[in-house]
Amino acid sequence: MRLNTRMLVVLGSLVFPAFAAMAQDSCQLRSGCDEAKLCTNPDDAGAKGNWTVGARTLKVKGLNVEVWYPALAESALDAAPRSYDLRKWLPTAEQKKIPDAKVPPQVCDCFGDLPLDTTHGPYPVILFAHGTAAFRTQSLSLMTHLASRGFIVLAADHPGLYLGDLLQFKFGAKVTADLESIVSALKAKDPVLAFLQDSVQLNHIGMIGHSAGGSAIAAEGALEGVEFLAPMAAGGTKAFPGLKGSIILGALTDKVVAYSKQQTGFQQSPAPKRLVGISNAGHLAFSDLCALKNSDGDDLVAVAKAYKISNAGLATSLWDGCAKGQLEPTKSISIVNYSVAAGAEEVLQCADRTESFKNFRSIHPDVAEFTEAF
Repeated sequence: MRLNTRMLVVLGSLVFPAFAAMAQDSCQLRSGCDEAKLCTNPDDAGAKGNWTVGARTLKVKGLNVEVWYPALAESALDAAPRSYDLRKWLPTAEQKKIPDAKVPPQVCDCFGDLPLDTTHGPYPVILFAHGTAAFRTQSLSLMTHLASRGFIVLAADHPGLYLGDLLQFKFGAKVTADLESIVSALKAKDPVLAFLQDSVQLNHIGMIGHSAGGSAIAAEGALEGVEFLAPMAAGGTKAFPGLKGSIILGALTDKVVAYSKQQTGFQQSPAPKRLVGISNAGHLAFSDLCALKNSDGDDLVAVAKAYKISNAGLATSLWDGCAKGQLEPTKSISIVNYSVAAGAEEVLQCADRTESFKNFRSIHPDVAEFTEAF
């Protein structure tokens, strides 16, 4: 019997556990911050990184948290990509209203419960805060993109802000407290996060937030270890001694949070800083929500209306940027992935991303404004 490379790796990993790591070790190594052992990412900051992405759903300090992380490549050989059932973010009584066939699928470029790649690292940490009436996987493409390029990424459903709560008029989010609780759990080596072992760099933390989540992270530069902030459609950041960089993103035709707020926020934010303005794009350009459609071509709002989800109007009032004629979701997602990855790698992985930003607008002509200050 002739054995192909894939079969050899699988058989080898059964006999010699270290064999499974050989494919990952074949990457071109470079030193990250504090001599972390990382794979060299593609020069194109929008390109997928060298790591296969693992994903786990955990309960951290009472919060439903998703963790995406660099995993051992060969451990995913026979695994199916993880997918998320969007009905789970509706109130329990509403979930059965939508038939299976009518749910817009959200398939992840990741695999559930893979072993963390401990042959490399340790890895910097990024926390993501979703916007009003959204949920932890709203910007899934960005989360997996960052994990593939050597970050451990965590996102929670924030009580009082996420979709299920808003549809039941349960307000009163405490997003900053949620984020600080997750960081505390990481620092305390909470048993639920034990699989991360000693592979996290808690002195190199970034935070990304969209809309209300972006406003919440503005002051998180005060938290020990936080070095990088990326508010999206949320204004700017504040000055703190430990903050080493920020990137502020906005959409020029945002009807929920005007682009002028991002411009003012940029002016008031401490250097080093960058401002990215996306043309012909609205409030949801920083998420995957506009791209999620079922087999009939119906998006989340259309499905919610068709099956009479209670109080769906609360969410639809924020449904800005998905109209026909606006920038295609694939293009806006590509811009977001590129810019956030380049900024995060520069600060949290000590990578030189000068050329990435120098060529930014030539690679992405839909970037209407790009400004830097150092």
